[in-house]
Amino acid sequence: MKLKSRTESEELLKMRSLNTRMKLAQEEKFHYYTLEKGYEGEVKFDLMVESLQEERYIINDLLLKINNSHFQIDTTLISQEVIRLLDVKNYEGDFCLEKDRFYAVKSGREYKNPITQLSKCASQFRQLLHELKLHYLVEASVIFINPEFTLYNAQVDHPIILPNQVNRFLKSLNDTSSKLNDGHKKLAQQLISLHQTKNPFTQVPNYQYDQLKKQMDCKFCRSFLVTLQNHLFVCGKCGGIEMVEDAILRNVREFQLLFPERKITTTNIYEWCNVDLSKKTFCRVLKKNFTAVGKTSDSYYI
Repeated sequence: MKLKSRTESEELLKMRSLNTRMKLAQEEKFHYYTLEKGYEGEVKFDLMVESLQEERYIINDLLLKINNSHFQIDTTLISQEVIRLLDVKNYEGDFCLEKDRFYAVKSGREYKNPITQLSKCASQFRQLLHELKLHYLVEASVIFINPEFTLYNAQVDHPIILPNQVNRFLKSLNDTSSKLNDGHKKLAQQLISLHQTKNPFTQVPNYQYDQLKKQMDCKFCRSFLVTLQNHLFVCGKCGGIEMVEDAILRNVREFQLLFPERKITTTNIYEWCNVDLSKKTFCRVLKKNFTAVGKTSDSYYI
């Protein structure tokens, strides 16, 4: 039973918008692609976990805090006998584990060692359970989800599930009986209540309003080759179609995300979208979906 769904992080949403509307530095672009790839892998694993039939609580995207230190868990599975902490990785290509090093063979780029990260996360989680005066067996694994991933030097005793082992891992869970009780439910509720909404790990580059391109983009491929045809926005690159009102509201949400200090006004959203629509259309959409504050030219929407 899924108790907490996975959503795109604020960091990913911001980086996606910035990648569309400004020129990112090479490392910033790499960070953005890593976020996209990571989320894609997590969603793929979520779909696979839905096949589990025995009683289990599934909690996605937990950010917890212990002793002023934050730690993240991609997927938490609460079963009758054990709590499983699963860290999902969507790396692609040939990688190597060499002592404490974890790196891509072709590029030589070094990444944080997922086993070291997992060990620290599991330790912090056990400390948290101790503080809550709860006693459960905790097991942690790194799930490499991408079928195009190969890992050299992996040891048998490493807490790793390789791509060709994922189905067998889930099948073994399915073959293990699990019945939940009120104690499991209380634990799940406590963990969700302790979830931290502000992530201190985010890495978003500095940006200013004047730096960003103001124009209606395509919902699907993010290109700016969007034109108005028969009261619909049509993308000249991918052929994607979006209703006018939906497109405006999507851009309002993006504007709010990037500039929470700026007011939502007809003029601001008209300027942000910069598309062949009248201000009256923007005004109508805003009035329909938001509450107007003030009745003069200085009015804004909440």
